[in-house]
Amino acid sequence: MNDKVDVSHRVKMANRKLRQDAKVLGKNIDKKGLLIVHTGAGKGKSTAAFGLILRALGHGMRVGVVQFIKGAWQTGERVVLERFEDLVSWHTMGEGFTWETQDRARDIEAAEKAWAKACELMADPAIALLVLDELNIALRYEYLKLEDVLLALQNRRPDLHIVVTGRNARPELLAAADLVTEMRLIKHHFDAGVKAQSGIEF
Repeated sequence: MNDKVDVSHRVKMANRKLRQDAKVLGKNIDKKGLLIVHTGAGKGKSTAAFGLILRALGHGMRVGVVQFIKGAWQTGERVVLERFEDLVSWHTMGEGFTWETQDRARDIEAAEKAWAKACELMADPAIALLVLDELNIALRYEYLKLEDVLLALQNRRPDLHIVVTGRNARPELLAAADLVTEMRLIKHHFDAGVKAQSGIEF
């Protein structure tokens, strides 16, 4: 490698390390239960949440999952994570996509049952991470009262991490969250005629 380029790179990285170390030193909160929101039109919101579950399991943390919209069809992540029955409490409580049920009263009833289960898991001191999959959809269609959900999320145990997934997250939820990631759709194989595939979509 060119010596001049090598020296320049070392200087650049040394300066970056100084800035990064200063940022870390400025943080004074060692531990805090986070409210994390994965939203946006792009693929990968639930997938990212399930990846976080794997990380938590690697540290021996107990995890809860409540699926609000997705039906009882088997997914790869569910099959795998249910093998960790001592660490994972999994609850698929939706009846399928809203355009499939076409019954608002039934959708509201299912969302309310799922929310009751979510509240039960929030109150369980053994649960360290709770994924509320597609809760954003239930809030978007007003199957649940936004103010009730926000109040419960904000009053959660201080050590409980919660991940909320789904498109069109409400602005009030985004404001309350500690971490928000928006998945942006750039290109999707479905638009080219490729159907959902096991191991990729489910």
